[in-house]
Amino acid sequence: MKRVLHVEISSLEKSLEQFGKALEQTMQGAELESFEGIGFESLAELLGTLTPKRWELIRRLKQEGPMTIYALAKMLGRDYKNVRLDVKALEEWGIIERDEVERVLVPWDEIDVRVPLAA
Repeated sequence: MKRVLHVEISSLEKSLEQFGKALEQTMQGAELESFEGIGFESLAELLGTLTPKRWELIRRLKQEGPMTIYALAKMLGRDYKNVRLDVKALEEWGIIERDEVERVLVPWDEIDVRVPLAA
C-alpha cells in the first residue's frame, strides 16, 4: 500500500474539527481510512521547515534508500553538522525516520503538500 504524507496549512480549530469528526465516526463503529498528515499554522512556517535544501535531502534520501547521516552529507556535498540539524528537524515532523540500525530514511511514497489560496 502506498504511504502518503499529507502536509497542509491548517489552523488549530480546523485540526480539532477533523479530529472530532473522526472520533465521532469511530464511536459510531465506522471504519476510518488511514490518514497521516502534519499541519503548519502558516505558509511561512511550512517554508521555514521544508526549505529547498531539505527538499533536496528528502528527494535524494528517498531515491538512494536508508543511509547514515555521514553518508547523506557526503552524497549531498554538505557539511555534516548542517545535514544532522536538517535530519533532526525532519525527524521531529515525522518526515524522516530511522531504521533498526539508526540509518535515516524517508518512509513515504509521496508527500502531498496543499496550500489554500483563499482563507
